[in-house]
This record gives sequence, C-alpha cells and structure tokens, in this order.
Amino acid sequence: MNPALALLRRDVLLALRSGGSTVEALIFFLIVIVLVPLGTGPDADILRALAPGTLWLAALLACLLSLDRLFQADFEDGSLDALALSPLPLEAIVALKALAHWITTGLPLTLIAPLLALMLNLAPDRLVWLLLGLLAGTPALSFIGAIGAALTLGLRRGGLLIGILTLPLYIPTLIFGARTMADAPLPALALTFALTLFVLALSPFATARILRIQMR
Repeated sequence: MNPALALLRRDVLLALRSGGSTVEALIFFLIVIVLVPLGTGPDADILRALAPGTLWLAALLACLLSLDRLFQADFEDGSLDALALSPLPLEAIVALKALAHWITTGLPLTLIAPLLALMLNLAPDRLVWLLLGLLAGTPALSFIGAIGAALTLGLRRGGLLIGILTLPLYIPTLIFGARTMADAPLPALALTFALTLFVLALSPFATARILRIQMR
C-alpha cells in the first residue's frame, strides 16, 4: 500500500476504534445546539439570527476537543520519531494526520449540522449553504489546530492552550463561514474556500518546522 494512504488509514482507524474523538465532538456539538434555544428562549426570529454563528462556533469548539491528541500519542510512544525518519516528508505526515482528524471529526460534524440546524429554526433554503460552508471551512479548523497541537506537544492538559493559541487564526474562517448563510452566500463561500486553501498550503510547513524543534 502507498505509504501516505497507509498512514491516513492508520490514523483514521485508530480514531474510529478508540471512538473518543468522534463521539466527544458529536456529543459536544449536540449539547451546544440543544442548550442555545433553552438559554435564548423559543423566539423563532432570535434563533434564526443566532443560528449561523452558533453552528460555526459549536463546530470550532468541538474540533478543538481532540486536537491535543493529534501528535501526543505518537510522540509519547516514539512513533513520531519513526515517522519523521520514514520516506514521507514530515510536512506530508502532518498534512495526512490533520486530514485524518478532519475525516473523523470535522466531516461528521458537517454531515449532522443541517439536521441540528433545524432546531435553531434555520431556513430550509440555507441548509445547503450551511453544508457547503462547513465542507469548505472545517478542514482549515483541523489544519490550523495542528499548529497549536505541535506548539503544545509534550505538555499535559494542552487542550486549553491550543484553543488560546489558535483562536486568533480561526477568526477569519469563523466570520466568513458564518456569512455563507447570509443573503449573499456565494462570495462568503468563495472566501471561506480560499482561506482553507491558504491554510492547507502553509500549515503543514509551519507545523513540521515546530515539530522538528520539539523533537530535538
């Protein structure tokens, strides 16, 4: 099997077998969406106005839950050092691990979001834009988070620190992603997709550089 596909398959299977990251993210996402109507009241107009920001913020926070484990387990058992010595460049390894995180966290959240959006009274004609916006933007959440995971490698309880370090980098994706459910969704969707491409191009190199420093 191709080494890249083998690594991607390994990380996806490990995440699915443990069940923790995917289930935790989905449960957290569901809890946030359920609590918002309880906190704001049943007013349909208020819920509709809050829906875009709520859905995106819940997705962002849910993705953060498992980012501290992105490199930590491999770092602790020495697998990360072995991967760094493999024929695959470290940048490619980072990209594949971030992609595996998105497949097991961001993608399930994206697929369930339209169903939960109905609880926030989001207009049915906006559900497609919600799905497209999340598909375009959630990969950036995993790849930006990889930078924070590398910076906190080896630290106990680094999850909160990852959020603090990466939150400023998440803001553009959060803003434009939420705007995909506004009156002019196409420009916002294009900007969200462009931001994701920019992140996908730069994040593996920045993360690999940080990992090389951490593994010295």
